[in-house]
Amino acid sequence: MSVHRMNVCVFCGSNAGKVPLIQQESEILAKGLVQLNLGLVYGGASVGVMGLIADTVLKNGGAVTGVIPDALFEKEVAHTGVQDLRVVRSMHERKKLMYDLSEVFVTLPGGFGTLDELFEVLTWCQIGVHKKEIFLLNVGGFYDGLLAHLDSAVSAGFIRAEHRSYLRVVSSASELLENIAAIVERKALID
Repeated sequence: MSVHRMNVCVFCGSNAGKVPLIQQESEILAKGLVQLNLGLVYGGASVGVMGLIADTVLKNGGAVTGVIPDALFEKEVAHTGVQDLRVVRSMHERKKLMYDLSEVFVTLPGGFGTLDELFEVLTWCQIGVHKKEIFLLNVGGFYDGLLAHLDSAVSAGFIRAEHRSYLRVVSSASELLENIAAIVERKALID
């Protein structure tokens, strides 16, 4: 009987950003996923934080699945070195396939695309499409403003407190990996 490798979907930027701590924490996360024998599912790019995470997982002997729309593939940002690169027709298909392939979602600092992925997976959880774990890695307080806004939306009655709680916030890759390891352990007990 083959054992299904649990996949962690990481939403992150196609830019490297200007904060070295974000890159350092991203590398710690990538190495930790390999140590936990977890597969990486991500946006399929070879650049920015996306490329850094995929390269780190690959360099440490881990499994990587990239999902990239053909329009971005043609712009030569696709990571052709990953074991499983899936080219889809649209951003919508990309997100759906990433969600289907993954048991846990992690959002690192990023831009519009990263936020789009985070909020879609949160919305799907809110309406009952899935009940998978969703983590936000708030490196160096990067998402403090966003989290304050979400709390304001709860206070104003636009987001229920129970739905706000679907987003689990951690401040370091090591804390995130501890949480993911606990999920893996629980899943092993159930299976």
